[in-house]
Amino acid sequence: MSSEPERPPGPPTAADPGVVIGYPATRTDVSPLVLGPGATLRSGTVLYDGTTIGRCLQTGHGVVVREACEIGDDVSIWSNSVVDYGCRIGDRVKIHCNCYVAQFTELEDDVFLAPGVTIANDLYPGDRRSAQLMAGPRIGAGAQIGVNVTILPFVRIGAGALIGAGSVVTRDIPAAVVAFGNPAVPHRGVADLPVIRTRVVADGASASPYRLSGRDAMESRP
Repeated sequence: MSSEPERPPGPPTAADPGVVIGYPATRTDVSPLVLGPGATLRSGTVLYDGTTIGRCLQTGHGVVVREACEIGDDVSIWSNSVVDYGCRIGDRVKIHCNCYVAQFTELEDDVFLAPGVTIANDLYPGDRRSAQLMAGPRIGAGAQIGVNVTILPFVRIGAGALIGAGSVVTRDIPAAVVAFGNPAVPHRGVADLPVIRTRVVADGASASPYRLSGRDAMESRP
């Protein structure tokens, strides 16, 4: 038995019309969905049986979470994103819009997936032997994954790494580095990134209040 004190119950779940809590899985060996208190579920959300979800889940519209997943507390999954079966997701993870998290992927605490991140788990699609070894990546605590990044099977991304927009991650990335490109490779440490305010100037005439300055306006890079 855990020595941690039992936490008080949270507020009740708030679910829009059109939310499905406990969708029947096609597999027959799954238990009912376990959904912690305090969830906010927007229309079109479908949570499958066989998954365990902690406190205060928030979803956007059209979110699907498949069976056999373990999801921690204070997780956000935004509109039109899919978490496929058999995934493990830590506390305070944020999955933005239009992301696909493939089966057997692990996202540790405080990971962030920007819009359009796609995670793969089958190295040779259509190959029976590859299907038998299906596995997504493991993304370390606090790693930040940029817009439209693709992450291939088996990859390990270290804690606190930053992956630049549009990258294709085919190999392991160490902790606390900035990596980008196709294939993504480390370029510097996260601690060595320049201060953002040195790279932008105000643009009061636009709804986008800052624009790139100097050389960055010609060549944007992390």
